[in-house]
Amino acid sequence: MSTIPELEKHAKELMRKAVESTKHELSGIRSGKATPQLMDVVRVEAYGAHVPLTQVAMVSAPEPRLITVQPFDKANTQAIEKAIRESDLGLNPMTQGNLIRVPLPALTEERRKELVKVIHKLAEEGRIAVRHARGDAMSKVKKLSGLPKDDVARAEKEIQKFTDEHIKQIDALIQHKEQELLAV
Repeated sequence: MSTIPELEKHAKELMRKAVESTKHELSGIRSGKATPQLMDVVRVEAYGAHVPLTQVAMVSAPEPRLITVQPFDKANTQAIEKAIRESDLGLNPMTQGNLIRVPLPALTEERRKELVKVIHKLAEEGRIAVRHARGDAMSKVKKLSGLPKDDVARAEKEIQKFTDEHIKQIDALIQHKEQELLAV
């Protein structure tokens, strides 16, 4: 049986991981030059499942405006190209043999605004993960039997405080990233 402090600690850890995951995904969105992390959000339909691009190909950035994707299995080349094209990144990959070249377009005002939409979507996913951790912890606290109502209320207040702190962290990350993208 879990105790309130254990549940609070677990919820806080899940929320911290949600913030870290959001931070990692945002680090892949670059306004200036190509980085392999840009492709971290791409999911490829391969082997009967949707898997991260990095599990089916090697991603590198040999030039500031170019990303290359080298599939581990040639059979996945078309699926990888399709996944990159259909991602929210607005990229147009070209296959040359078994190498996929992904030129990065110069960032127009329209493209910057598209990227801002992408980062807001990633942030909302992070917020949802934090709120999910809160809901999970709250339901587990309510299921603990034999606790005084004051302790349950105090635990719920504490869990809500953690939630608010972590959502503020995500909001700060987004605000910083948005400023970085919109700076010309």
